[in-house]
Amino acid sequence: MTALPERQVLVEMVAQAQRAGARLAAACSEAGMSVRSYERWGEAGAVQGDRRPRAERPEPSHKLSEAERERLVAVCHEPRFADLAPSQIVPRLADEGVYLASESSFYRVLRAKGEQQHRGRAAKPVASEPPRHRATGPNCVWCWDITFLACSNVAGKFFYLYAILDLWSRKIVAWEVHDRESGEWAAELVEKALWREHLRLRPLVLHADNGAASTAYTLKAKLEALGIRPSYSRPGVSDDNAHMEAWFRTAKYRPSYPIKGFADIEAARAWALKLVSWYNGEHLHSAIGFVPPAKRHAGAAPAMLAARKRVYEAARARTPRRWSRGVRQWHDPEHVWLNPARPEKAVA
Repeated sequence: MTALPERQVLVEMVAQAQRAGARLAAACSEAGMSVRSYERWGEAGAVQGDRRPRAERPEPSHKLSEAERERLVAVCHEPRFADLAPSQIVPRLADEGVYLASESSFYRVLRAKGEQQHRGRAAKPVASEPPRHRATGPNCVWCWDITFLACSNVAGKFFYLYAILDLWSRKIVAWEVHDRESGEWAAELVEKALWREHLRLRPLVLHADNGAASTAYTLKAKLEALGIRPSYSRPGVSDDNAHMEAWFRTAKYRPSYPIKGFADIEAARAWALKLVSWYNGEHLHSAIGFVPPAKRHAGAAPAMLAARKRVYEAARARTPRRWSRGVRQWHDPEHVWLNPARPEKAVA
């Protein structure tokens, strides 16, 4: 908004330029304003201030009622939704055949109640050109890595969670917890995953970082014997294996994750079993249309998304004035890139 004194100065400058013989359009352009703004500011015979702050803004007749807002907040307070964001709550309700409001309405109502908070410690990613792979279906590209789990009884002691993630479906296809990092353990895990997914001698890319277990000769020999093409992050680059890093972050931000560590390796394995079962079977992943990874891996995602669309179409039919556009399109990507190319910035 342009303040009234500034408007008066600009209008006077344009008027002086016109009196000196300049065209209106050229004078307005030189003053950094449009001809329409010049005419609107002085249309009442004198320069007018901005009327927008004083304009009457009637509430839309189709806005959420107070009862609907209270119901929305009550649903968010339910124990099953207490630790979930609206982006996770909305699709879960749709899967139950329930539509209360759009995702943006959930955020708006919670923000008005002072209940919308952000949690995160993610660092800014390093801009670089990483290795790239494209997955067009399940079991085309796998990512794997190891993360440490602290022991609560012995200072400096850790357990190690090995995990293999399918890039296309985000499903954890194999995992184990051991008391050390080892290329031998990693080789065995990859072979087990291959047999479990019935992929013997099928083309597959396995991406990893440059950790000791990932680059161990035992693992490299096993991958060659199994016909798996290895792929590695560049040394010193932390985000080349971003999907695994993101999954480990999801795992360690779960409410069930013990901040003080695990009493023994069996406790760590029990926690990991529950984690993977929840993640594969219940977690609604935002990058794949908010469907569980196991459902997408098995090919059941299109049916789930079609059912959600019917729920939204029925809701739109009941209250069409609340929908300025079409129903929400639940994105079901046909292919997924590992480290997609960044669009080039336009040069002015």
